Amino acid sequence: MKKDNALERFFNSELVRIEPWGKNALRVRVSPDGRLSSENRALIEQETVNATVEIDGESASIVNGNAKAIIDKNGKITFFNQNGRKVLEEALRLQPLKTPARFFKPQLMGKYQLTVSFESDPCERIFGMGQYQQPFLNLKGCVLEMAHRNSQASVPFYISDLGYGFLWNIPAIGEASFGKNITKFKAESTSELDYLIIIDDTPADIERAYMSCVGRAPMMPEFALGFWQSKLRYRNQEELLNIARGYKERGVPLSVIVCDFFHWPHQGDFRFDYDYFPDPEKMTEELREMGTELMVSVWPTIEFGSENYREMLEKGYLIRNDRGPFNHTEFVHPSVFYDATNPGARKFVWDTVKKNYYDKGVRLFWLDEAEPEYMLYDFDNHRYYEGNCAEVGNIYPVRYAQGFYEGLKSVGEKEIISLVRCAWAGSAKYGALVWSGDIMPTFEALNDQVRAGLNMAIAGIPWWTTDIGGFDYGDPTDNDYRELTVRWFEYATFCPVLRLHGYRAPYIPADEGATGGGQCYTGGDNEIWSFGDEAYEIMKDHIFLRERLKPYISDLMKAAHEKGDPPMRPLFYDFPSDKRVWDIDTEYMLGKDLLVAPILELGARDRYVYLPLGESWIEVLTGNEYMGGTSVTADAPLDTIPLFIRKGSELKREIFIKEK
Repeated sequence: MKKDNALERFFNSELVRIEPWGKNALRVRVSPDGRLSSENRALIEQETVNATVEIDGESASIVNGNAKAIIDKNGKITFFNQNGRKVLEEALRLQPLKTPARFFKPQLMGKYQLTVSFESDPCERIFGMGQYQQPFLNLKGCVLEMAHRNSQASVPFYISDLGYGFLWNIPAIGEASFGKNITKFKAESTSELDYLIIIDDTPADIERAYMSCVGRAPMMPEFALGFWQSKLRYRNQEELLNIARGYKERGVPLSVIVCDFFHWPHQGDFRFDYDYFPDPEKMTEELREMGTELMVSVWPTIEFGSENYREMLEKGYLIRNDRGPFNHTEFVHPSVFYDATNPGARKFVWDTVKKNYYDKGVRLFWLDEAEPEYMLYDFDNHRYYEGNCAEVGNIYPVRYAQGFYEGLKSVGEKEIISLVRCAWAGSAKYGALVWSGDIMPTFEALNDQVRAGLNMAIAGIPWWTTDIGGFDYGDPTDNDYRELTVRWFEYATFCPVLRLHGYRAPYIPADEGATGGGQCYTGGDNEIWSFGDEAYEIMKDHIFLRERLKPYISDLMKAAHEKGDPPMRPLFYDFPSDKRVWDIDTEYMLGKDLLVAPILELGARDRYVYLPLGESWIEVLTGNEYMGGTSVTADAPLDTIPLFIRKGSELKREIFIKEK
């Protein structure tokens, strides 16, 4: 029947509701017991759209713009585009298999384990779904755990080359399987099915419609477009200031410097340890005079010895365990995570952070451990304010970012950005800049980051970055590692944020008898002058190149804010009619005018580059012009990343030429 501009079907206690949700999109919800919740989860409310609902004896249909859904007498849902071509169909197998498309398996406490199956086109290409450490851009054939881990972020939206986008709007722990024979989604615990399908002409149209449904990113502040310096970890105020002074003395612009973890007395104190950082106001003031903003690391871990532990425990602001010891992780000392899904806990943390950081001049926050990173990922053992982790766990990083976004907004900040180590659908609207976690210092890892960043862009996370050189160790005196760092730096220059971070050799243990933040170890030097003279000159030149590109990148950030276009994106985003680009995964566009082809192998001094059809391209290194639809072998000496400018764009080759 038609109800409130939606199509509903009730049969044997199952309620199916299909309704318009934004432009060319339909939201599908199914409850096995006839009661739908009012939760929107990743979605934001949309203006009312008039849909067309038609019902006959055998089936019923609903149309919203280009998107049409038909539900037949057996309850099977099929989706069509504006030309009547089928793009997605539930896999209901009646005889002889008798397998349902939607299977709710009852659990205790009124929840269900849910499995939803769709028919699969074996030639379909699928992109998005978040960040996975694997060498695949096209996810067809992949099985993905829908759960957060260090370096893994489940953002369950994808775009298909068949002309649709799909959001799994359930924050439960689960699994997505994109097999040749079937596409299947599984939620470990939920009360209902909830997904969104968008049907439109191009990937860009689909992405823009999706971002309007989950919320676009704020405008990125201008200072954030420059170079960010970080390492594990600056141990005290003078050490951090000396690094910033070092950039100033060398005449190298430094936009942000990061004060990493264990600058605090105890995890969960949310303040500086004044034995090591005696005058934060003076520190932030001197940095700002040098044109540098300070970013401070915040962890969601609450150590049992923290000055805030008892109050947070009494008020129910900590994640609970349903069984076993009350201990979630151990980094120097045992600790538990605060419950970011609890509005009261978010306010408590922000109020403490405001008093101890913001009021002392800190405006930027690094929200680490945002999955959160349990010592044991025993998901169904952890209970949040919003429900059991198995049911709602993937929403944690959204709420973590939300708390800081709303706190900063309440004190008058407008262009809000937080560095976060995880995300779910809808994180972008809270100013989440996601980085790819504690990845390895190898060319294999660099290869993975290229694909991961592009899939994150499609999944709706336009602000994304990596630890240049990889996080976990790496020796700046090793020639091979120096080359990796240079190539990674070149690649990062053409990512949304250019940020150097990592835990470098040599390992420096904590001082004997140290207290508070001094109890944590430290890594070796990780500044651009730490990797030898040749690497220094190359990285310095790329920082200045980034400065010259700021107006172009700022325009891309404006497009992300106003339209939902990700700054970096796969070639098919801008050239969907060129069938070859759908299979290219080591080149990408930074905006519509700049093609980037990073060097991803040790010792490589050239690489094969395909230039998309329909445009002419100018090679930055040589000035040579090439027709689109052709391939070239681009030279790539150590100081060069292959770049091609779309002919006729406002972006000129002179911008890329090193200033004398």
